[in-house]
Amino acid sequence: MSRLNIGVFLPTMSPISDVPPDAVAAARRAEELGFESVWVIDQLVAGSQMAFHESATVLAAVAAATERVKLGFGVMVLPLRPVAWVAKQVSTLQHLSGDRVILGIGIGEDRHPGSWGAVGVPRRRRGLLTDEALCVLPDLIAGRSVPGEDGVEFRLLPGATVPPILAGGISQAALNRAVAVGGWFGLPVPPAEIARLRDTLTELAVARNRPTPAITGFVTASIAGDPTTPDRRAAVETMADPAGMWGFPYEVADAMMTAGSPAEIAAELAALHDAGVERVTVNLVGNWLRQIELLTEAARMLA
Repeated sequence: MSRLNIGVFLPTMSPISDVPPDAVAAARRAEELGFESVWVIDQLVAGSQMAFHESATVLAAVAAATERVKLGFGVMVLPLRPVAWVAKQVSTLQHLSGDRVILGIGIGEDRHPGSWGAVGVPRRRRGLLTDEALCVLPDLIAGRSVPGEDGVEFRLLPGATVPPILAGGISQAALNRAVAVGGWFGLPVPPAEIARLRDTLTELAVARNRPTPAITGFVTASIAGDPTTPDRRAAVETMADPAGMWGFPYEVADAMMTAGSPAEIAAELAALHDAGVERVTVNLVGNWLRQIELLTEAARMLA
């Protein structure tokens, strides 16, 4: 089995009263510590108590300040944007970074209705808009001609290397998209559920004469050894949604949270690898700089 790649989400979010921390410095630290990739969340309006920076802008700054680490969208809410602008941003990031982009995409969720109203996109059409965008997105990034809505063909130049594309979600439509694009960005679910979904992806891929999509997993971790780390209940409450910050009900946040020592986190990551995950992205709860040091200990145990 290949080595498990580990990525980490950058601290691009904060409570409404604060400005998010320095994501560029965090990315440099992640690169110094040897992590494969850094990731950003993507949203426009998230409740009333959450502040966060725009994802593509953050990754552009990170691209200029790093040399090796890959740059991941985890995941871009594709239907919130005109597809031509997405392609232009991604192709530019590829040129700026030396082809380090990983493009996770998804349709978005109902729990952040403000985003849809802000850009005038009906939520009920987000799946259709995503599928339509995926039909032309690789060609647009690569600089190939596609027809515009007026029937006139156009190209976005300079073209760039099409990055790995990962479709997020666990609905049937989302899994079909993952097979089509060749990658799946998994939700924070237990290893046994990942293994079941991997088998489903394999069945769908065989039926379409395509390879099984590569799986990127997602873990939210609160690692013991950080004086600022809350206990498990308090850590879960940081992800729950009493005021619209994250949008997760308590029981969902509880299922998402992985807490424990570096050794226990390493065991969880190893179980996900055994279930078929090729990369795990980790969202850290607590003091980010201390948490990433503890995650490094866990990663060394895996190695």
